[in-house]
Amino acid sequence: MSTKPGRGTSHHMNVNEVLANRALEILGDRKGNYDRVNPNDQVNYGQSTNDVIPTAIRIGAILALTHNLYPSLEYAIAVLDRKSEEFKDVIRSGRTHMQDAVPVRLGENFQAWAQIISAHVIRLARASGELMTLGIGGSAVGTGLNTHPQYRSRMVEILGELIQQPLQPAPHLMAAMQSMAPFVAVSGCLRNLAQDLVKISHDLRLLDSGPKTGLKEIQLPPVQPGSSIMPGKYNPVMAEMTSMVCFQVMGYDSAIALAAQAGQLELNVMMPLIAYDLIHSIEILGNTVLALAKNCLEGIEAKSDRCLYYAEGSLALVTALNTHIGYLNAANVAKESLETGKSLREIVLEKGLMTPEALAQVLDLETMSQIQG
Repeated sequence: MSTKPGRGTSHHMNVNEVLANRALEILGDRKGNYDRVNPNDQVNYGQSTNDVIPTAIRIGAILALTHNLYPSLEYAIAVLDRKSEEFKDVIRSGRTHMQDAVPVRLGENFQAWAQIISAHVIRLARASGELMTLGIGGSAVGTGLNTHPQYRSRMVEILGELIQQPLQPAPHLMAAMQSMAPFVAVSGCLRNLAQDLVKISHDLRLLDSGPKTGLKEIQLPPVQPGSSIMPGKYNPVMAEMTSMVCFQVMGYDSAIALAAQAGQLELNVMMPLIAYDLIHSIEILGNTVLALAKNCLEGIEAKSDRCLYYAEGSLALVTALNTHIGYLNAANVAKESLETGKSLREIVLEKGLMTPEALAQVLDLETMSQIQG
């Protein structure tokens, strides 16, 4: 029905046709009798694709966040909180630069992940607040041509009631029509969330690596056979799936950023790309987080003995000796332990650097792994 490319005109016109024909059905008339209900003259009265499509993108994104992503994130946070409590007494060796570090509690790792995701929910909510401001009523270029004086305020009011959100009219309709910044802001938050989800999924894979030649400090629930040639092998497929979806979201964010800056003068004609990529990002992230929480996080088991073995054997325990025997002495003890295979405890006692009682207190893993303050 339209030869104008981009910005969603064809989709908008098709929706008008559907609404017109549905109205004719309700009236008991035949479809296509546009003399009675016309897609353009009546359904589209007071509207332009130029203000309808950005409004639709806003509403679509708000609904996708509210009914898909937010519930999935809250569910994942609740699972991580439960696992944090379950693993609160499991001591493992921390690792920085992929090298030994001082001991930590496995439960605190899960609590950290819960906090990371909670912070992303706050960022998303803050950014999505901009979606509540609608430019509907701007008509073709933001002047409101061919609209009823009450159209703008009544549309915002009715739409707000329909989706149960505090929508408000844009203070400047032309600005709302031209700038895609609200969509870029939300997409940026999705990208940021995706990056942390990749990090968490990689951590899960590392902690589950093995079973004989890796860390194997946790056991992820097996979902499917991991190899067509190696019997008994299971792969961390839910974590891998999460990373791949997040990579897709990051790619969508780049496309949205490019499309957002590609508008000219009174209109951005790249809105269909923004609409698809933004709402699809929200949907696939929501589905992924829910699947990860249900099929992976909920079933994680701690390998407590393995965790303790690494923690007790870590050279990083020497860090606790710094304030008692000095940095240089501690470094020499660590070096000798690595070269001879003797424990830190043995070497400190052999050199008479500390009494057995004082050393036992300093190298107490329970105390060392407690969060200070």
